[in-house]
Formats: sequence, C-alpha cells, structure tokens
Amino acid sequence: MRVDKAAGAIGAYVGGVSLAEAAASNDLFQALREALLEHQVLFLREQDISPGEYQAFARRFGQVEGHPAYDTVPGAPDVQILESTPEAPSKIEVWHTDMTFRTAPPAITLLHGQVIPPYGGDTLWASISAAYEGLSEPMRQLVDGLEAVHDFRHGFQESLAEPGGAERLAPAIAENPPVTHPVVVTHPETGRKVLYVNALFTTRIVGLTGNESRMLLDFLYRHIVTEEYTVRLSWAPRTVAIWDNRSTQHKPVNDFFPQHRKMHRITIAGDRPVRLAA
Repeated sequence: MRVDKAAGAIGAYVGGVSLAEAAASNDLFQALREALLEHQVLFLREQDISPGEYQAFARRFGQVEGHPAYDTVPGAPDVQILESTPEAPSKIEVWHTDMTFRTAPPAITLLHGQVIPPYGGDTLWASISAAYEGLSEPMRQLVDGLEAVHDFRHGFQESLAEPGGAERLAPAIAENPPVTHPVVVTHPETGRKVLYVNALFTTRIVGLTGNESRMLLDFLYRHIVTEEYTVRLSWAPRTVAIWDNRSTQHKPVNDFFPQHRKMHRITIAGDRPVRLAA
C-alpha cells in the first residue's frame, strides 16, 4: 500500500490496494484506518468493486447510518444514491460537515464514483482541525465555550420550497428537530480540536445577538476554507473518497450541468460531538 500526500494540511492518495481486499484483511483495513485518521480524507483510484463489496468494506468502520433524503441501491441498502441529471440537478453547493443536524452525526463518509462527467464536478475538502489550530489564541478563547444550533430545514431550504417538497420531507423534519453542538469539538480518536460549524446546517450561536452570531459565523466559515487548509479531487469513474466527517468539511462544485453525475455514498454512524477540557 502506498500513501502519498495530496496537500499540506489534508488529503492523501492511496495506491496498491483494493477495498475488496481490505474488507477481508485486518492488517490492510487497519492501515487504511490509520491513514484516514492522519490525512482526514483518502482518495483511491480504479476501485472495481460491486455495491455489495463496497458495503462490506464500509461496515468494517462501524454501524452504517441512513439518510432521510436519498434512495438506496437495490440489494445494497447501505449504499445511498447521489445523482444529478439534467431533469433533477444537484442543489447542494455549500461547504458542510455531513448531517450535523443529527444529535450524533456520522463519523465517516465514503463516496464511490459511478457516472462522472467528462469535465467539472470536482469536490473540495477542508481540515477543520487545521482551521482551529490556525486561529489566534484570543479567538480560540472566544469560541471554545460557545454552542451553536444546527437545523435540517436550513440545509434543505430549496427542496422544501419545491412543489410537494414540504410534504415529502415532513417525516425527516419531524425526526430531526434542531440540535445544539459545541462550536469547538474534540476529535474522539486523535484528541485534536476542530471548528464544528458549517454554512449548510448551522443557524446561530447560542447566547449571542443575531448580528454577533452572523458576524462570528461568517468569519469562521471563511477561515475554515482558507486555501492552505483545503484539498481538491478531480473525479474519475471508480474513484473512492473516504473522509473523516469529524475533522473535515467538504463542498461539491456544480460546474458540470447539465451533464449526468452519479455517486454511491455510505455513511458510518458516529457519537455525539463533545468538547473535552484540555
């Protein structure tokens, strides 16, 4: 197995390994897991695996978590379908950490390229641990004790505004009321602190006025995506990206419309985010 850094703060390309093999090998899987914790997002090319093999590999990370807004692959219920077509183009193009509207958001996300347009459609990731470490000490002291509200409805505003959207998503809204998470969270395995707010799901910081909350969140959103904290992947068919949802944000780039793009996603359940004392 080869691991080559993709950028200074985050990301690595992994070669010489099949995820189907890693599903059956404790040593190989553990090496991948350690690389993921170190680099936060891994990129593996030419992964010719079936949805069933993909699902078997992902389950080694832990319990799989579903998503209320996406269909799944027949015969592989853990594999969600993310698809953009000319008739139904993708709507999300905002930096985010997956599903922070949940009390316990996913720990890990895997994405397998199925139909990749000949141009466009890249994805970017940012290290929210590097972003925290890049704050000045006075700013760290300001954000360390704060909490913020995360809301499913905020992230799916466009879908809710569509004809029938509110009715279609009503069960998901009922199952996912707004939740509160610390603005600074401790990664449960590495112990690194991360900035746990994102533009897609975070609505306000508790205890601040509306203007104060907007100003601070806007600053943190811009700071997190400072170029030196980021990495960019140009997709190809059969590429797999695996990222640590507890230490990253990501953003799809919707510059490929009206072309067809289809991905298979699996998310691994996590624990409730907490802020541990130093």
